[in-house]
Amino acid sequence: MYWNSELETIDRKSLQELQLARLNRALEAASRTSYYKKFFEDAGVDVSKVKTLEHLQDLPFTVKNDLRLSYPDGMVAVPKRDIVRMHASSGTTGKSTVIYYTRHDLDEWAGIVARGIVATGTTADDVFQNMMGYGLFTGGLGLHYGAEKVGCFVIPASSGNTLKQIQFFQDFGTTVIHITPSYSLHLVEVIREQGIDPHSLTLKKAYLGAEPYSEATRDRIQDLYGIQAYNSYGLSEMNGPGVAFECIHKNGMHLWEDFYIAEIIDPVTGKQLPDGEEGELVLTHINREAMPVIRYRTRDLTRFIPGPCPCGRTHRRIERIKGRTDDMMILGGVNVFPSQIETVLMNTPEVGNNYQLILERVSNLDKLHIRVELNSSMFHGDLKELDALRKKIGEQLRALITINPRIELLEPGSLPPSMGKAQRVIDNRKI
Repeated sequence: MYWNSELETIDRKSLQELQLARLNRALEAASRTSYYKKFFEDAGVDVSKVKTLEHLQDLPFTVKNDLRLSYPDGMVAVPKRDIVRMHASSGTTGKSTVIYYTRHDLDEWAGIVARGIVATGTTADDVFQNMMGYGLFTGGLGLHYGAEKVGCFVIPASSGNTLKQIQFFQDFGTTVIHITPSYSLHLVEVIREQGIDPHSLTLKKAYLGAEPYSEATRDRIQDLYGIQAYNSYGLSEMNGPGVAFECIHKNGMHLWEDFYIAEIIDPVTGKQLPDGEEGELVLTHINREAMPVIRYRTRDLTRFIPGPCPCGRTHRRIERIKGRTDDMMILGGVNVFPSQIETVLMNTPEVGNNYQLILERVSNLDKLHIRVELNSSMFHGDLKELDALRKKIGEQLRALITINPRIELLEPGSLPPSMGKAQRVIDNRKI
């Protein structure tokens, strides 16, 4: 099932011709902006010499700090009267990064979100409960308009208010939810506390996003609810959600290449890597009027998946995001990603759904402290059982990341539940 079969199954030669035409248009628009005009001049590049897709590599990278330096409107390529909306990312330091949209941009964005939704089997017969935050964050409104475009009955529930969310499930027969993985794990616990079997609900699928999570977490969510959960990918600098989406085959996320030119680079050297090798994803937006962004370093680690997909879509697929180059924890010279630890925890039945990773420095040595809730149904109050579980988790983590963490097992409900993006990592070494 396709939303736009002509574009989704376009042959590679025609797709690349479309990409080049749109790239030239995006570069011309970017050159009119005050920021990119100086940016290209300082780099000594002439964008008019970009005659092939390969020439894109001759242009400099754009990084998040460029968007902050261009604040508030240094990258805007259209008259202000043509702008109908803005979104801003929730940066932890410095100024927010602001993204602008024309009416055309919003309609096109909704269209590629619709592509992804339809690729997973969602139709106009579905009831779509959107449990992401609305406002400056792109996640809520991005999926909202895409689901409406498909014709779904959309419930703009936003995040939090858990008992009301459950009531909506029952009263309106919700079949599809858009939710953060951490909140979905908290929600299922509350559903059970209300005496409801999660499998008895009308839910069929979930779109997970807005925070890193492991494949083991996806598996746990699917088992707990009895649903299918789909990976999707997006970032505010590239519109928001909808940049890439899994189809029903779940063998990678189709990245919509008529909107984005994607590169995988070595995060250290900046050189392009061949298909199949893992590196940093770089994206160029080639179909946004208000604010084209050229060769943006996402900091997200992934790889292109070689070969065709059984669904017939010709747009290349990327692997689920492993993590971000700036999320990587360095402990005693060892590189560790939170997703590696989460995989071990979520594959341990005795462990609950909530955890924290606390980084500390003791006597000038880096230490990892893992606080994780127990699964009450799996624990019987035996202290020997607790010691054995700590040992089991510790051995699995040492085998994977060569780190010997301190593991603290907590009663269910000890850690604060997440209603939005979960804060899994607390780095006390900087304090």
